[in-house]
Amino acid sequence: MDTKALNNDLIALVEKKILLSRLSYADAHYDDVEEELHVMEDAFVDKYGEYLEQALEKVHNTHSIDSDVLLPIAYLAQKYVKTGTRSDGTPVYEVSHREGVWVETDKFPGREVRLVLIPSPTRFILSTGPKHQKEVWVAG
Repeated sequence: MDTKALNNDLIALVEKKILLSRLSYADAHYDDVEEELHVMEDAFVDKYGEYLEQALEKVHNTHSIDSDVLLPIAYLAQKYVKTGTRSDGTPVYEVSHREGVWVETDKFPGREVRLVLIPSPTRFILSTGPKHQKEVWVAG
């Protein structure tokens, strides 16, 4: 797997989501940007879906997640915050612990557990609270 291309394509998706979030529904460009995002998401799933679904299956097995594995784009956050730039020039993003897909697991009883896909590097983060975010898989 070309992890650099995967990361670059994920960054493009994230940036398109950020752009769309800055537009109001009344904006003349909203529908066009939303359509571009959907086309990008479809292409992302076509290109990387199988690879990321295999990664998700490993994460689910390792962390005793009982929820179904969804399409990789389901794990995208609604809101990414750019927090800097890595030495290779790729942007760094953070997300709230409330982002991503809610998953069921017995490992964290009574806690809201979420799984989210983040770029730079491409990885899945398991969140169990505001101060408990753990990297559970990295592309490579």
